[in-house]
Amino acid sequence: MLKKKKTEVYALGQHISMSADKARRVIDQIRGRSYEETLMILELMPYRACYPIFKLVYSAAANASYNMGSNEANLVISQAEVNEGSTIKKFKPRAKGRSYPIKRPTCHIAIVMKDISLDDEYLEIDSLKKPKWKKKYTAMVYHDMYSSGGIWDKK
Repeated sequence: MLKKKKTEVYALGQHISMSADKARRVIDQIRGRSYEETLMILELMPYRACYPIFKLVYSAAANASYNMGSNEANLVISQAEVNEGSTIKKFKPRAKGRSYPIKRPTCHIAIVMKDISLDDEYLEIDSLKKPKWKKKYTAMVYHDMYSSGGIWDKK
């Protein structure tokens, strides 16, 4: 009986103190990208959600190198999802003995990485690709009112 080698590893981050929508904005940018490209994107993006996602991507890569012995250059983010977590509810005291509710949303982030050197699908797709020099390129012509000289033509 043949035992299939595991090609995916994951990292979970639960109860991260931020809105799920703010984390999804960053996750949508890195889904399907390679590990090294993802780290560069996360370091340069100006959002607060980048740091916990950076830590999760780094943790998933460490899991892959420790558990499967895979190289970090072969890792690709195959799945990345953000779910809403529980809401932390507090009360802030206000004037005249009143209280004001504060709701802090949390989210759960899951990142799944795949080693493309161990995966058969990627190897078959790469062998079926046509060489880049066989593609036919067509020249695109842009017609707009500024380049035609119609409006800005001085006489």
